[in-house]
Amino acid sequence: QVQLVESGGGLVQAGGSLRLSCAASGRTFSRYSLGWFRQAPGKEREFVAAISLSGRSTFYADSVKGRFTISRDNAKNTMYLQMNSLKPEDTAVYYCAADGTGYSGIRRPDEYDYWGQGTQVTVSS
Repeated sequence: QVQLVESGGGLVQAGGSLRLSCAASGRTFSRYSLGWFRQAPGKEREFVAAISLSGRSTFYADSVKGRFTISRDNAKNTMYLQMNSLKPEDTAVYYCAADGTGYSGIRRPDEYDYWGQGTQVTVSS
């Protein structure tokens, strides 16, 4: 099992930046492929980005490509999401998720095994 805790959310003006972190418990962090999702009020949870076990492969939703960067530090059991050029439509609760099957680039939320509690990101115009 792995427990995930997100941090780093907050209020930022459009065009600004935030870096989210997802800290994981357990000794097998490197065995999980990871992803970031977000959910705005009244909308379904949507895929943002994913990263492979080693971190060498990354995957992004078209809406964030070129603005967001996903990374992981397996030695620190932590995943990151660097968000630049933020837009009001990026406002949502952001969740990190872990999948233990070893597959990378998973975009469907129901395929992830573990979830964090979420962190709020609000982008003002």
